[in-house]
Amino acid sequence: MKSLIQTIQNILRIPELRDRIFYTIMLLAVFRLGTFVTLPGIDSIALEQAFKSGGGAGGGLLDFFNTFLGGAFARGSILALGIMPYISASIVVQLLGAVVPAFQKLRREGDSGQKKMNQITRYLTIAITLGQSVSYLFYLNSQYPNAVASQGTAEESFFWITSLIILTAGTMFLVWLGERITDNGIGNGVSLLIMIGIISGFPAALINEFRSNLPMVFFIEILALGVVTMAVVALTQATRKIPVNYARQMMGNRIGQMGRGTAARQYIPLKVNSAGVMPIIFAQAIMFLPAALVGFLPAENAQTLAASLTNWTGLGYNIIFFILIIVFTYFYTAITVNPNEIADQLKRNGGFIPGVKPGKKTADYIDNILSKITLPGSIFLAIVSVFPAVASRMGVTGSFAQFFGGTTLLIMIGVTLDTLQQIESYLLMRHYDGLMKSGRVKGRQRGTVGA
Repeated sequence: MKSLIQTIQNILRIPELRDRIFYTIMLLAVFRLGTFVTLPGIDSIALEQAFKSGGGAGGGLLDFFNTFLGGAFARGSILALGIMPYISASIVVQLLGAVVPAFQKLRREGDSGQKKMNQITRYLTIAITLGQSVSYLFYLNSQYPNAVASQGTAEESFFWITSLIILTAGTMFLVWLGERITDNGIGNGVSLLIMIGIISGFPAALINEFRSNLPMVFFIEILALGVVTMAVVALTQATRKIPVNYARQMMGNRIGQMGRGTAARQYIPLKVNSAGVMPIIFAQAIMFLPAALVGFLPAENAQTLAASLTNWTGLGYNIIFFILIIVFTYFYTAITVNPNEIADQLKRNGGFIPGVKPGKKTADYIDNILSKITLPGSIFLAIVSVFPAVASRMGVTGSFAQFFGGTTLLIMIGVTLDTLQQIESYLLMRHYDGLMKSGRVKGRQRGTVGA
């Protein structure tokens, strides 16, 4: 406790770090307040009560979105779509950057190309938000007609137009808010907005779970949650270090620091889970398709099949989900980690892997290692992803089971570690002890080569 208090005091002694943390907290508070501002013409109380009672279709799909948005989806908030359209647009642009030559050229242009890609992402965000706004309003009108005050009146057209504009403006406001946090605050703004939305539902889920079980059962669940959390931290931080040597370099009339004595040794850190949370997002998007198409399948058997594929606690759903995550882990790792680029970078900088020839041999060596570590990483990620369903089957309430793994836990841990790394870098620059005296938060150690 004394060490924690001393660390907090050290943080408050650094004016820039202190101001950035307070600025971040202030903007996150603005986001949370915005989730309680409802669209004109929406009865938020009636909508939230109907949503909790499960009166609408969609089930797990809607619960998933509502969890990420901190309840804004179920309240009919002006921020009901949250930052998710921007995430979708970013994924599309990132995929295009890996396969489309024009986008690949923009990626190689440095800052100017990145600015153009950011602009394309914003335009695409607006288009996606408009499409999702229409779907959201259709859903409210069809499933919760009592919560829409203007339904069947002459003001319905005005309600649609204003709601589309407000929902789109709300998402773009969150994009702006996230960028401000990234530039002037601490941590990645967009990721923090998602994490705060997820965490906002944790206290209520925890209290509800405590009331629903005996104290001993609740204690065992908390213990299990701690074990799962540590396992996910290990998965997030695990790396395979490939040693790299750099030859001597002449700097004017002297030998560069890297090359004095023996060749300088560094390493390439290849993450066991290089894809992060993206395979789960892709897999969930595929699994949501049956729910989206169920309205176009009049046959009773087809609707029954679609319903079974949207039951996130069902065996069939989780088997398909498990396989999709493994497939998408390999897919996303392949488009984000390019062994040829790493090999070319090493060759240009005079680096080499001991015992491996530069060029194609190095690229093949890195690709071989990446393939080997991706398999156990993808399997472990898939296990973590289906663990909420296992917890639910074992009696944990649905709202609390979501925190036993899957996207929610991975995002919470990933964003927390990234923010702690930034705070620790400020402390170490000012010659204070880091957040942990026994060692640094992994991920930004010295002597690494960007992978």
